[in-house]
Amino acid sequence: MDPFAVIMIAVLGGLVVGLLLLGLFHPRTGADTLDWRPTRSAELEVQNEIDDLDQMLEAANARRRRRGEPELTEDSVRASVGADVAQSIKRREDHLADLEVVQMLDAKNARRRAKGLPEISREEYEAKLFGPRRGGPGA
Repeated sequence: MDPFAVIMIAVLGGLVVGLLLLGLFHPRTGADTLDWRPTRSAELEVQNEIDDLDQMLEAANARRRRRGEPELTEDSVRASVGADVAQSIKRREDHLADLEVVQMLDAKNARRRAKGLPEISREEYEAKLFGPRRGGPGA
C-alpha cells in the first residue's frame, strides 16, 4: 500500500477518535455549550392547548348560536368524536373481514382450478362458511 494513503488514513482515523473522545469526556453538554433553554415549559404548552380548544369551541358555539343550533359542550364533542372513531373502526373491521373472505375464495378457487373443478361463487362460499342465514360480513 502507498505510504501516503496509510498516513492519510491514520490522520483521519486519529481525528475521528479525537473528536469522539472530546465529545465523551468534555465536562459540558451540548445544551450547556450552546446555552440552549426551552422557550416554554411543558405546563405552559398544556395550558396553551387548553386555551386553544376553549377558543375553538367558543367560536363554533358562536356560529351555532347565529344559525339557531344548540351549543356544543366539551363532553358532547368528545362523545361525537368517540362515536366517529367507533364507526371508523367498525367500517375498517368489516372491510378487512370482507377482504379476508375474498382472499380465501381466491385461494380456494385456485386450488379447485388446479384440480380441474369448477370455481364456486362468493355466495356459495359464504353460505358454506357462515351458513345460509347469516350471509357473511359483506352482506
